[in-house]
Amino acid sequence: MTNKPRLVVSTGAGISAESGIKTFRDADGLWENYPVMDVASADGFRRDPALIHRFYNERRRQLGAVRPNRAHEILHELEEHFDVCIITQNVDDLHERAGSTNVLHLHGELMKVRALDDPDLTFRLESTECETTPDTRIDGHAVRPHIVFFQEAVPMFEPATELAAEADIFVIVGTSLVVYPAAGLLHYVRRGVPVYYIDPNPSPVPAGVTVIRAKATEGLARLAEILLKD
Repeated sequence: MTNKPRLVVSTGAGISAESGIKTFRDADGLWENYPVMDVASADGFRRDPALIHRFYNERRRQLGAVRPNRAHEILHELEEHFDVCIITQNVDDLHERAGSTNVLHLHGELMKVRALDDPDLTFRLESTECETTPDTRIDGHAVRPHIVFFQEAVPMFEPATELAAEADIFVIVGTSLVVYPAAGLLHYVRRGVPVYYIDPNPSPVPAGVTVIRAKATEGLARLAEILLKD
């Protein structure tokens, strides 16, 4: 148990972009020059599992070349004053590498794979250089990237809504608020709870939400000043 106020932070691609990770769908429905539905859908995996494995092998190698940025570090530092819970749409591990201790991944994790015959059985890969193929077996199980594809349910959404409902302060960082179900988390925050939205190009938000029009690093630095001024 903790007596610290619960600070729940919903993060999107914008917080990782400043570390050099390209945002999902940078342009024209492409992700790293691949059609999104080829590499991020259940149908795509059924059509060409080898392509899916190669694509996420490449994403892991990219992850090994980047580091957490100041925004990730600020969220870790805020744990000194708040019970910080992060709900992230990102599949990278930059929050964890910055030291954050309570991170819920809505859309899966690059550094994990899961058994095809048991969706609850996951395996953490040892390094960003690890590669998998349709022939890979771990403890006898064929595996797939531990990623929530389009056309699949988001199993961690309900736990995320529970966190949002427990927030004493709710913060949204680096997300367009148009990707559902993640964008719906705002609706689970209790009435009267302070809500802050950090984004350089923010989407329309309900009245009462404090908008900080800035990139994640600058916006979280400003937010920390606001939260700690008392």
